[in-house]
Amino acid sequence: MNKFCFLLSGLMISCTFLVRAQEGKSFPLDQLPTVKLPVFKKDTLNIVRYGAVNDGLTLNTRSINSAIRDCSQKGGGVVLVPQGIWLTGPIELKSNVNLHLAKNSLLQFTKDFDQYPLVEGNWEGLPQMRNQSPIWASNEQNIAITGDGIIDGGGDAWRMVKKDKLTASQWKALTASGGIVNEEKKMWYPSEKTVKGASLKDPGLISSDKTAGFYASVKDFLRPNLLVLNSCKQILLEGVTFQNSPAWNLHPLMCEDLTVRKVYAKNPWYAQNGDGIDVESCKNVLIEDSTFDVGDDGICIKSGRDAAGRKRGKPTENVMVRNCTVYHAHGGFVIGSEMSGGARNIFVTDCTFIGTDIGLRFKTTRGRGGVVENIYARNINMKDIAAEAILFDMYYAAVDPVPLQGEKRTAPKAELLPVTEETPVFRNFHISNVLCDGASKAVFIRGLPELSITGVYLENLVIQAKTGIDIQEAKDVQMNRIKLLVDQSKPLVYIQNGKDIAFKGLDFPKAELLFSINGPNNSKITVKDAALTRASFRSEFSQGADSKSLVILK
Repeated sequence: MNKFCFLLSGLMISCTFLVRAQEGKSFPLDQLPTVKLPVFKKDTLNIVRYGAVNDGLTLNTRSINSAIRDCSQKGGGVVLVPQGIWLTGPIELKSNVNLHLAKNSLLQFTKDFDQYPLVEGNWEGLPQMRNQSPIWASNEQNIAITGDGIIDGGGDAWRMVKKDKLTASQWKALTASGGIVNEEKKMWYPSEKTVKGASLKDPGLISSDKTAGFYASVKDFLRPNLLVLNSCKQILLEGVTFQNSPAWNLHPLMCEDLTVRKVYAKNPWYAQNGDGIDVESCKNVLIEDSTFDVGDDGICIKSGRDAAGRKRGKPTENVMVRNCTVYHAHGGFVIGSEMSGGARNIFVTDCTFIGTDIGLRFKTTRGRGGVVENIYARNINMKDIAAEAILFDMYYAAVDPVPLQGEKRTAPKAELLPVTEETPVFRNFHISNVLCDGASKAVFIRGLPELSITGVYLENLVIQAKTGIDIQEAKDVQMNRIKLLVDQSKPLVYIQNGKDIAFKGLDFPKAELLFSINGPNNSKITVKDAALTRASFRSEFSQGADSKSLVILK
C-alpha cells in the first residue's frame, strides 16, 4: 500500500468514528463554557472630531484617547477609526467602548520608545517592569476592538533577531539598518539598552534593590505585549488584524468572559517571543474562526510562573477554541509552560495546524507546580509539522522546539526528586480524531520519575511521521485505533517506565521492531488488535525491563 492510500484509508476511519467521538464521553458537550458578550450603545464618535490626522506622520495619541474617554463617560458606544494610516502612542481602552476600525484603516503604533512609559506589568507569569503596552486596559468591563482594519505594533523596532532565522540577504539588510551585532555575529540588537538587558537575568523583575535609573538603563529590552487586558470583563476582539507585536501579540490576563472571533494574529516567523494569543489566568473564553501565523506559540494557555503563579492561584478555565487555523508557530495549541496556577476544562475542536513546529503542545517543568487537567481536543488536522504532532513534556527547557542548524542538545538527566508543591501535575487529557500528514514524531509523552503524566486517552489518530510513539514516565495511557506510517520503525513504540499502557487497534504497514520496553518500572502494558504480522520483531526489553510487563491479547 502506498503512502497516499494508507493515509486515505485512515481519513475514512476518522470520518467513521467522528460521530462516536462527538457523542461519547471523550468530549462532554454539556460542560462547554458559556461566555457573555459585551453590549454597546449605537452612539459613534469619530476620532477626527478630536483632532486626529490621517497622514501617517502626526501622533494621534491624545486625540484617540480623548475620544475613548469621552465615549465611556457619556455611557459608552463606538469610537470609530476611519480608513487611513493613524500614527499613535499607547491607547487605553475604557468601559462600554467599542474601538472600531473601518476597512482600509491602519492603526500604526509609533517606534519612538519615549512614547511608552515604564509601568509595573507582567511578563511570562511574573510581576515585572515593562514598557506600556500599545493597547491596554485595567479593571474595565464591556469593551471591544472590532472591524476590518489592521493594528500594527511596530515590533520590528523592538525585537532582537537571530541570524540563523534570516536569509543572508535579510541579515545583511538588517545589520545595515543600524543596531548592534554581538561578538559571535549571531544576534542583532536594536540598541545598547537592549544588549544590556539581554545580558542580565530577569532585568525587569520588580525588586527593592532596583532603582528607576536601572530600569531606564535597560528600557529598550523590556518589550511590551501589543495588547494587554488586565482584570477586565466581557471583552470582544473581532475581525481585526493584530500584527508586528514587540513581544506577545494578544495577552488577556485575569480576565473573564472573553470572545476572540475572526481575528488574524500575524508576526514574522523569526519574531522573538512573538506569540499569537496568551490567555493567562482567565475564565470563560471563546476563541473561534481565527487565524494565527506567528513567531512563537500560536494559541497558548498560561496561568503564571512558579511561586508567583501559585500565589496568584488563578487557573485558566472554561475555554473553547474552535474553527481556528495556525500556520507558523512553535505550537498550534499550547498549554504552558507558565501554568503554575493551573489549567482546566479546556476544549479544542475543528482546528488546522499547517507548518507549526509542534501540533498539540503541553509543556511544563519542575518548579512550576500547578495542575493541568480535563483537556479535550478533537477533529484536528495537521500538515508539515516540524517536530511532534502531539507532545506532553514535563522537562521544558525554554528553547525552540526545533534546533537551529548546528545547534547541539542533550537529553535531560533523569533523576528521582521528592514531590513538592513545585512538582507540576498533568492528568486527564482526551484527544480524538487527529489526522497528521507529516511530522518528525507522532506522539511524545514524557513525565517525571517522581510523578507520572496520568490519564492520557488518544483515540482515532492517523499520523504520517519519521518516527512513531515515545512514552516515558507515564501512567494510564490508552491508545485506541491508532494508525501510523513512519519512516523509522525500530521501534515503532518506545516505552520507558510506563504503567497501565493499553493499545487497542494499532495499525501500520510495517515495523522493524514493534515495541521497545525500557526501565525497571514498567507494568500492565497491553496490546490488542495490532497488526502483529507486519512487524519483523514484536518486542525487546532493556535497562531492567521485565518481559512480563508486556501482554499481547488476542
